[in-house]
Amino acid sequence: MSGPIIVITGPELAAYGFPNGHPFGPDRYDAFMAELEQSACISAVDRQLSREASREEIEFFHAPEYIDLVIKLSETGAGYLDGGDTPAYPGVYEAAAHTVGGTLNALQSVLEGVVPRAFNPIGGLHHAARDTAAGFCVFNDAAVAIAIALDRFGLKKVAYVDIDAHHGDGVFYGFEDDPRVIFADVHEDGRFLYPGTGNRSETGKGEAVGTKLNIPMSPGSDDSAFLAIWDEVEVHIEAGSPQLIFLQCGADSLAGDPITHLNYSADAHAHAARRLRALADRYCGGRIIAMGGGGYNRSNLASAWTRVVENLAGCDN
Repeated sequence: MSGPIIVITGPELAAYGFPNGHPFGPDRYDAFMAELEQSACISAVDRQLSREASREEIEFFHAPEYIDLVIKLSETGAGYLDGGDTPAYPGVYEAAAHTVGGTLNALQSVLEGVVPRAFNPIGGLHHAARDTAAGFCVFNDAAVAIAIALDRFGLKKVAYVDIDAHHGDGVFYGFEDDPRVIFADVHEDGRFLYPGTGNRSETGKGEAVGTKLNIPMSPGSDDSAFLAIWDEVEVHIEAGSPQLIFLQCGADSLAGDPITHLNYSADAHAHAARRLRALADRYCGGRIIAMGGGGYNRSNLASAWTRVVENLAGCDN
């Protein structure tokens, strides 16, 4: 299956970014959109505005007390939402709620059959835990969407694949004991990079043992190293027979990112998107929701995410 893809857009979504030269600045959205507009596949893209997720929706994953804190610090614009990586700024609650709402719009469109695939460039905020921000991530839109897919839409199995340089710890620990979530994460070895988690030995807990796959990569790993382990990801996903695939395609795993140490090119992201599209066609009726995640070299994220959109749309050839 090929066909159109929805890309989540809008000024409220673009507003998610931290001021004063922070690596996760609001200019990331514009860098991606400028590149996407030049793509030969732009005619396959349908734009859909983000929306502000309701508090009820955010509470599918996040603790009410933590949401209260985000609202409070959003009003004052002072302080940190975690230990020092994720500063508050005026309106951060509304901006973060739009990252969640954008991914939920994507989820609804895909599950209702409007399009088979969707991409939220400012989604994939995979570090936020149930009760705290972490690593530039205020609300974990991926985790909220997974919970809603399972508990509101009634899916029995979903897959979450993460190729960001950083381990998707918020998603992993949020669903570590949930066998309905098939998890595969390829990331820079936690001995060298935040958050220091995602060891091979972490395969899930309780009934979920074996449903989680973590593949740490050595600093300097390139496309050939990524391709060498990719089959393992596919075998793991196939074993779970998911009804929906989530892809967090952080571009901080590309060579030249200022805060990581992997050396992929955008070809790695194109390969992951193309192969997951084939898996989705086989198991999920083509359904994939992709999210941008990290990436702090603007040229890298623009290139990698545009390649992801092209390959998910099936117009990459």
